[in-house]
Amino acid sequence: MKNLAINAAMLVLSIALVMVAASMGGLFGIGDWYRALIKPSWNPPNWIFGPVWSTLYLMMAVAAWLIWMKRGTHPVGLPLGLYAVQLALNAAWTAIFFGAHQMGWAFAEIALLDALILACVVAFWPVSRPASLMMVPYFAWVSFASFLNFTLWRLNA
Repeated sequence: MKNLAINAAMLVLSIALVMVAASMGGLFGIGDWYRALIKPSWNPPNWIFGPVWSTLYLMMAVAAWLIWMKRGTHPVGLPLGLYAVQLALNAAWTAIFFGAHQMGWAFAEIALLDALILACVVAFWPVSRPASLMMVPYFAWVSFASFLNFTLWRLNA
């Protein structure tokens, strides 16, 4: 029963950590600056970002928890370390893009984020294939967001 309580607490902690990163969006949000940007015709509508990110953040949290659950049978330090760094970069991108309005720096940062997410996918695979696969939609979305970031930067330079 003790292990069940610890495992459940770690799942809650994993979700809470992701919520902290996600809260960066609430700090900066979509303001007049973003609304005034020239956007490509394929720019998603603003309403889509909330549901997509909510789903991705939940999948990320569960993936990290699945990795943590393998401690003792697999080395999890590197996979969880990569996860922590990418989560910090995820939060930082919002501050750079929406807070500082630095689209060029945001693109450089999101390119690094893409690389770290891919590193997580690879590092998660031998520990937990379901966890690795849960990170793939996040990688795809951030890759799309990278291209969108680059396009916005070029259109508004």
